[in-house]
Amino acid sequence: MAEDSKAPSLITNWISILGILVGACSFFAVLTLIAYDSYRGFSHPYLGILTYIVAPGFLISGLLLILIGALRERSRRRKLAPGEIPRHLRIDFNVGRERNAFLAVMFVTFVFLVLTAFGTYRTYHFTESVEFCGQTCHSVMKPEFTAFQNSPHARVMCTQCHIGPGADWFVRSKLSGSYQVYATLLDKYPTPIPTPVKNLRPAQETCEQCHWPQKFFGSAERYNRHYLPDEQNSPWTIRMLMKIGGGDPRQGPVGGIHWHMNIANKVEYIPTDPQRLIIPWVRVTAPDGIVTIYQTTEDPLSPEKVRAAKPRVMDCIDCHNRPSHIYKPPVQAVNLSLSTGHINPSLPSIKVNAVQVLSADYKTSEDALKKIETSLMEKYRDYADRKQVRQAISEVQRIYSQNFFPEMHVDWRTYPNHIGHTIFPGCFRCHDGLHKSSDGKTITRECNSCHTIIAQGSGDQLKTIAPEGLEFQHPEDIGDVWQEMACSECHTGSLTE
Repeated sequence: MAEDSKAPSLITNWISILGILVGACSFFAVLTLIAYDSYRGFSHPYLGILTYIVAPGFLISGLLLILIGALRERSRRRKLAPGEIPRHLRIDFNVGRERNAFLAVMFVTFVFLVLTAFGTYRTYHFTESVEFCGQTCHSVMKPEFTAFQNSPHARVMCTQCHIGPGADWFVRSKLSGSYQVYATLLDKYPTPIPTPVKNLRPAQETCEQCHWPQKFFGSAERYNRHYLPDEQNSPWTIRMLMKIGGGDPRQGPVGGIHWHMNIANKVEYIPTDPQRLIIPWVRVTAPDGIVTIYQTTEDPLSPEKVRAAKPRVMDCIDCHNRPSHIYKPPVQAVNLSLSTGHINPSLPSIKVNAVQVLSADYKTSEDALKKIETSLMEKYRDYADRKQVRQAISEVQRIYSQNFFPEMHVDWRTYPNHIGHTIFPGCFRCHDGLHKSSDGKTITRECNSCHTIIAQGSGDQLKTIAPEGLEFQHPEDIGDVWQEMACSECHTGSLTE
């Protein structure tokens, strides 16, 4: 720059000129897109990708081309006139051209840094947003995003559970996310997405930022209204008190379901399958340090396998494994729609018919919605109240759209839900009466250890609370079979309910 003030600028070459064109167009595009994204309320995922990832990428590429062209041109001039051009650039502020050029570069650099700071801030928030997580890779994440929107955590950002606070987990998530982008672009992702998530952050660092087990105590009432698969869709009610309990004696009695949390007791287990449905080995460390090991009597792990395994420390996610991505089984979804009046229970056999069409196999969601309408229309072609039929069809289609995704091979069977024990083993993975210790202790299978039934039955036969709670009564007379078998051996979430 200082060696010859009359020499042509170093950027007067085709590479730098191309870089100027690319940079100028990209700069204008970035400003326009930022203004438009601001007008749209920073809510559109694809616009966000263009604004904060694609367009800045072209801008940086243009600036690099300018620099590469200038360096290449300088190298060429040095070869043509050895010794005349110094090895390093010099700026002489006494030369007006160089001074003005320096000031112009500083101004452009300042503007670029300001925009970079704003863009970096927006890029960070954009890549942390629910829209980016759920809608950018629309076909891949459609089941999870749809279920999330209908979950109790719909107002919680994905990153608050999947990443949590702190720079180390943020970096890990971005590295993992880079591979996920690659897998999506090249269509290398599995269908369905496998669970549980590997290397998921411990629940104590995410879930417990809002849900604090130390403060749990007492019981919570739960009301379940079922409809039997008969022509009358006969209702069957169960009301129970769930013994939430806790593990901190300063807050309330120690016991109940949250006794399992690592407040006073430490619970560890070894699963033998990826979805943690089969748990043959459990170790409990009491507050006084006493360790008790329970093993299943049917197929216990050998000492060699126990030594080779790494026991998992139980936390929230071992029971609440589907807190935000819940795919309701047909029977549960239809029961809920009947109990809330979205499907009229007076429609004959609608429980059976709705569950049947929801349980059928379809190739695509579009195909499913059409066949659901056709099938139910045929079943009720002679029914007088057409408005009631159309309302039921619309509701069954809604249930399907929110819980079934054939393109990704996702429905309620794909991801077993460990809460409860009706459709999946859940609590009975350990509380099956078959896990015993060497001194004869057994992990309890007693119903009243987790809940107390305060009312059950149908219509005039509804039984109300007894002082010690009611013994469970199956809607159909199956004798004592329910005491000997796990509910999930018969109940599959479909027509076998």
